Amino acid sequence: MEVILLQDVKSLGKKGEKVTVSDGYARNFILPKKLGVSATAANLNDLKLKEANQARIEKEQLDAAKELQAKIEASPVTLSVKVGEGGKVFGSIASKEIATAFKEQHGLELDKKKILLDENIRTVGNYTVGVKLHRDVTAKLSVKVVEQ
Repeated sequence: MEVILLQDVKSLGKKGEKVTVSDGYARNFILPKKLGVSATAANLNDLKLKEANQARIEKEQLDAAKELQAKIEASPVTLSVKVGEGGKVFGSIASKEIATAFKEQHGLELDKKKILLDENIRTVGNYTVGVKLHRDVTAKLSVKVVEQ
């Protein structure tokens, strides 16, 4: 019997795949637990429509991320902080401060969890920070730290 999987099934296949299984396995395990549906023409058509819709949604998200990437890369952020001897910042600058400054200066909100900082900024200078917008899109944000 051919079935379309609605969820990933270990040692059988991934969600959305059409697989062939024995009739008993399908009747007693796959169908009652709603792990899959029989591969009828209507169900195959529904699967194609869902895949097309999902592809369209992913393309829209990718396009939106690329558009936001262009805005972020064209908008540098300047942070003014108190500085001690040798240009060392009192405390440090974390992703939260960068996100807040970006919102104040440019009106766009960035999620602090998506700002990729290897370690907090502790000195005055220019830095390039990554911002993960999509699994395929990472923007480069210019951060300038100056004395107050």
